[in-house]
Amino acid sequence: MAYTNPSTVKSPKDRVKDVKVVFDKGPKEGSWSIARLKFDGADAVGIRWNGEVSKPGVGTPSSRSNPTWFIIPDEIADVLVETAKALSKDEHKSLLAGYRAMAADAEREAEAMEWSEALIGDTSEAR
Repeated sequence: MAYTNPSTVKSPKDRVKDVKVVFDKGPKEGSWSIARLKFDGADAVGIRWNGEVSKPGVGTPSSRSNPTWFIIPDEIADVLVETAKALSKDEHKSLLAGYRAMAADAEREAEAMEWSEALIGDTSEAR
């Protein structure tokens, strides 16, 4: 898998510091990230493609096979960060909705309870 975790992208090392990921699409095809960071000591916003799960590489941009950030112009940085925060909240809500739907499925919950109880029995048997 060639996904590059954006929180580990600190290159160029003498220019990028204090990376705080605002949004990360995660290890999936078409993954991208936005982060607040320090670039040459100043507050900045960076964006990058994290790499393709099914392909080698470190994502884009990169320099000498090291993953790097594309620094967003100040004039549009705040808009991108706010949009990324909204997307992050939407994905979190979607995940919570999925968990709630699973928990509301009484038949599935009963099967899961039966399965987990059977595991407890397996470990308590004397051998």
